[in-house]
Amino acid sequence: MRLAFSTLGLPGMPVPEVLRLASGAGFHGVELRAHPEEPVHPGLGLTERVEVVERFKDAGVQILCVAGYPKVAEGGEDAPVLAELRALLELARDLGAPYARVFPGGVDAGPAEGDATAVRRLRKGAAMATDLGVRVLLETHDSHRTGADAARVLRAVGHPGAGVLWDVLHTWLGGEDPETTHRMLAPYLGYVQVKDVASRSDSMPLPPGKGVLPLAQVMELLTRARDTAEGPDTSAGGGAADWLCWEYEKRWYPEVAELPALLPGVRDHLRGLLADAAQSRTGRRGVPRRTPR
Repeated sequence: MRLAFSTLGLPGMPVPEVLRLASGAGFHGVELRAHPEEPVHPGLGLTERVEVVERFKDAGVQILCVAGYPKVAEGGEDAPVLAELRALLELARDLGAPYARVFPGGVDAGPAEGDATAVRRLRKGAAMATDLGVRVLLETHDSHRTGADAARVLRAVGHPGAGVLWDVLHTWLGGEDPETTHRMLAPYLGYVQVKDVASRSDSMPLPPGKGVLPLAQVMELLTRARDTAEGPDTSAGGGAADWLCWEYEKRWYPEVAELPALLPGVRDHLRGLLADAAQSRTGRRGVPRRTPR
């Protein structure tokens, strides 16, 4: 499984600096915050888009996702949301990113209304995404924070061009255990976003492994899904995921340590969790595990 980090909490960091950090710390990809105040956003011209692609190519780093802000479950007219979504999908296509992230956002709508709005918009968005060669991912967040919430919408959408970005914190805060969440999201899973916190009442971000999120269990589930996935393409269902993305949130929590100091430890911890999960799976398949003498 490949590792990425998110620029969601890095306001205005220039692309060369992002790439220097990613390649220097051994991360394979980056989730780009696609907001007008960032260096990469849907308003970029063609020349600027080409330059971004070339910089990432030269650095050997993948653009995993352009994380945008269309709110597919929020009230109001469909046309502005769909126009925003199309611009985001076109940016993902031009940058070679396989995914574009959207939020539910329907916190003021009732569940039935929010679901109906999200399904209607995502059906159209999924068709656009497929035509453009990308996939739109609904993040488990706000009005649809649990696996059950997201799965309910995506099941009704019924289109492979729409999937889910599993934000482990939000499904956990929603009261789901990872096994339940993974079972719900397995048919739609794009990739997984991780972080850590001290408790349900303390949202201050901590480096993975320093808090209480059940990240080891998540790695076990993803490793099991990859072991049982059929065929080389695990990007569109079955609960397997090719990417694990750490979300860095200094933008909203200024007291968090600077990114360069955190990246090596985060990388090592996530790699360790994946290695432990793989070893555990190997042991359960009957291959003797090495034990100390």
